[in-house]
Amino acid sequence: MAEMGSKGVTAGKIASNVQKKLTRAQEKVLQKLGKADETKDEQFEQCVQNFNKQLTEGTRLQKDLRTYLASVKAMHEASKKLNECLQEVYEPDWPGRDDANKIAENNDLLWMDFHQKLVDQALLTMDTYLGQFPDIKSRIAKRGRKLVDYDSARHHFESLQTAKKKDEVKIAKAEEELIKAQKVFEEMNVDLQEELPSLWNSRVGFYVNTFQSIAGLEENFHKEMSKLNQNLNDVLVSLEKQHGSNTFTVKAQPSDNAPAKGNKSPSPPPDGSPAATPEIRVNHEPEPASVATPGAALPKSPSQPSEATEVAGGTQPAAGAQEPGETAASEAASSSLPAVVVETFSATVNGTVEGGSAAGRLDLPPGFMFKVQAQHDYTATDTDELQLKAGDVVLVIPFQNPEEQDEGWLMGVKESDWNQHKELEKCRGVFPENFTERVQ
Repeated sequence: MAEMGSKGVTAGKIASNVQKKLTRAQEKVLQKLGKADETKDEQFEQCVQNFNKQLTEGTRLQKDLRTYLASVKAMHEASKKLNECLQEVYEPDWPGRDDANKIAENNDLLWMDFHQKLVDQALLTMDTYLGQFPDIKSRIAKRGRKLVDYDSARHHFESLQTAKKKDEVKIAKAEEELIKAQKVFEEMNVDLQEELPSLWNSRVGFYVNTFQSIAGLEENFHKEMSKLNQNLNDVLVSLEKQHGSNTFTVKAQPSDNAPAKGNKSPSPPPDGSPAATPEIRVNHEPEPASVATPGAALPKSPSQPSEATEVAGGTQPAAGAQEPGETAASEAASSSLPAVVVETFSATVNGTVEGGSAAGRLDLPPGFMFKVQAQHDYTATDTDELQLKAGDVVLVIPFQNPEEQDEGWLMGVKESDWNQHKELEKCRGVFPENFTERVQ
């Protein structure tokens, strides 16, 4: 209690504050019942409505700006990874490699500079702007209490004046208390009557400066980024001109478990001819007797002719079957393919059944609606937000108060936290929906 002072509060001061609260409560009840009049100031009430609207709009703008900054950071990371990929595939003997690396470095610096300037020129300004609201809000509430005290003192003084048996001492004391209460109230009222309209009018300049700063920073950022992209395009055009007409030999990579075909390696194709297609060999463990039963019909592989006759019960193959002159590699590929299909199908079916059983056994939080998976990292900017890493699975639950849900935000609990703690109060939080993708 702010009015009770510090540690040295006496018993009399405590009693005085308690009595003051009781008097205020009694006065409010009488006013609501219509048994006591209430001092009204419609102009001030309009100022308070404007103040609350301004605070709501500013808080929303601050939250959206933080979401925007988080998105800029996510785009920076995505751009950085894309450039790292280009650096890895760009071979050392290709022209323009150093230029491409330099462009990637400048790209990274440009993103960092853009993000930092947004923080300095927009977010910090927003925090300063909203920093003045809590004190004024507290003073508005205090003015309301002092107004109740003033009305209560006024009613008490009036009742003593109209009483049949007048006590001049009590009347004098009540008048003194009335004057004191009126002075305290009017001092606070005058200050707020001046500050609130001024604060309300300041929002225009603040919005203009904030969005002008963001627009200017975006404009400069995109101009500089456009130059870097044009430079990268020039490097790649130069690479295409020098190497676009050349033919590169594609060599088959030896497989550890492939059977040796001899010590001779295949000779490369002549210059200017299409590169030889590397031989594909599928190897797997021998099939159990229950799968590869002698004489049983095998499914057709795409490599077999459509008019080939199925083998059944020892019947000889019909015309169009494989001739002895065909390569052993073709035989191995066509005979082994069905087994691979069977194994893949079996693994898929087993995985589906097992995954379904596991999902059925999962202990889900109350009100669970669906699952999402984070596609990007998200850094929480408030205590009620979830910190996400790409790949995190979140169990989405409804808001306790639907009116608190902002557009584009979901309430949930990370699956790992739920499985460990089983306590919503400790684990749940809000997160931006556009950073995730629904998986169930």
